[in-house]
Amino acid sequence: MLFRVQSYYFFCELQNFLYLCAQIRVCVYIIKDMRLVFASNNAHKLQEVCHIMPAGIEVLSLREVGFEAEIEETGTTLAENSLIKAKTVYEWLRVHEEQVKGGCIDGVFADDTGLEIDALNGEPGVYTARWSGVQGNEKELFAANRAKALRELGGQVNRGAQFKTVISLIRGGDVLQVEGVVRGVITEEEKGIGGFGYDPIFQPEGYDCTFAEMSEAEKNGISHRGRALAKLVEKIERMNE
Repeated sequence: MLFRVQSYYFFCELQNFLYLCAQIRVCVYIIKDMRLVFASNNAHKLQEVCHIMPAGIEVLSLREVGFEAEIEETGTTLAENSLIKAKTVYEWLRVHEEQVKGGCIDGVFADDTGLEIDALNGEPGVYTARWSGVQGNEKELFAANRAKALRELGGQVNRGAQFKTVISLIRGGDVLQVEGVVRGVITEEEKGIGGFGYDPIFQPEGYDCTFAEMSEAEKNGISHRGRALAKLVEKIERMNE
């Protein structure tokens, strides 16, 4: 009888031990340091991404790994363009990884973001960054893009729009894609001095201010890129389980 009781308690303790081991294994994977290359040199995007990513993931820019080539975005969708950028950098790293400071790279991710305006049949979409066709510095280009959006809408009553971000991650040869969307409206005039791109004319649903009037933390909490990155981190954690 005593042997049976001892065996029972031993079995219970063994189950508890195995359960704790499983939990520790998951936690270690989740918080394990990871180095990912973000296929962009856009300072605004890099800042947003670094603030949103958890501490266990180190994000490196193209400049930091020594990638200097121009990537031709020949896709017709955001998903295609984000994958083109990620694949281009991933293939380059397979040849040049030894010259990257700090050791190995765990993966490459890229995003492509578009503003889709309802009354304009989803324009500018994949052409969001260069919609106006203006040649100049970033500030001039952004201003021209916003001016075109306001001009194209004119007196339109339907000012609905959405920002969409598609992120492609290549890690160990595996490819995954996630997207984040935030609905809103295009305002009739520019408001705010923060953010970048179309932020001064985009007012997200449920708010009475534009992205450009929000703090960085407020915008990151609801933005298309923030939502896509949250999904990306969740998928990375699941891959590590």
